[in-house]
Amino acid sequence: MASIIEKWKSSLGKTRSQAFGRITTLLGGSEISHETWEELEATLIQADMGHRTANSITSSLKRITEFDGITTQEAFNLALAKELKGRLLDSPYRLPDESPVVILVVGVNGSGKTTSIAKLGAYFQNQGKKVMFAAADTFRAAAVDQLKEWGKRLSIPVISGQEDADPGAVVFDAVTAANNKEMDVLLVDTAGRLHTRFNLMEELKKIYRVCDKAQPGSPHSVFLVLDATTGQNAFQQAKIFKEAVRVDGIILAKLDTSAKGGMAFAIQDELNLPIYFTGLGEAVQDFSEFDTDKFIQGIID
Repeated sequence: MASIIEKWKSSLGKTRSQAFGRITTLLGGSEISHETWEELEATLIQADMGHRTANSITSSLKRITEFDGITTQEAFNLALAKELKGRLLDSPYRLPDESPVVILVVGVNGSGKTTSIAKLGAYFQNQGKKVMFAAADTFRAAAVDQLKEWGKRLSIPVISGQEDADPGAVVFDAVTAANNKEMDVLLVDTAGRLHTRFNLMEELKKIYRVCDKAQPGSPHSVFLVLDATTGQNAFQQAKIFKEAVRVDGIILAKLDTSAKGGMAFAIQDELNLPIYFTGLGEAVQDFSEFDTDKFIQGIID
């Protein structure tokens, strides 16, 4: 069994080799020049940090390098690692002191949302928690079937309705069932349709109200699933979800298949949200709390 650090390094191999690997050999035997900073910023943008974040990091690192008199690659890499780590929020998720804790999971179709819910369910199970799923993405029959299949594999009960059933009704039934069966955590899969911004926002707001009606004060958390392979393209979608509901944190899915791990920094800069969890592979156990130290070690060899 590979260690967790080895798993992180393996998962971030594409990001490390295709982007940050070039940065950590940027100087070679040369002196730092204007071209060095141009190349650094371009490489950060290619890693999908976005122009604003890449420019901010480059400017900050330039000031540090000049102030500290950095001339060697090793010292440069250490300064880079410290600068990058300082850009990441380090705030692990802790379950609220509620029973059951109701967590809405939102994200566009294809982002890995339903699989992330399954992994999250297994994660809480391993903590000794009783978990239930709510299949409230009723407009996509495949999503309901997929969640039921995961429920069967993990021995997690799934509350669902008929095809095209009202998502609010499914959520109300699920919250009621989770209370009656004394569950610790209820994970709610929601629709990810983005064909009209207004409909999506109204549907999510309705689910929010239904949760509070079934259990005052819920939902207690809202997780947004982002597909790491889509990079900057995910952010316009993310902003819509953030407008619709009070998103608390991010699940960064498919990090192992992406060369765009730099989007983690853009998430902090543009969304100001912590990354709580990340998907590091296809298996249900390939799921981890986001660890800033392991992430930095994974992208900078």
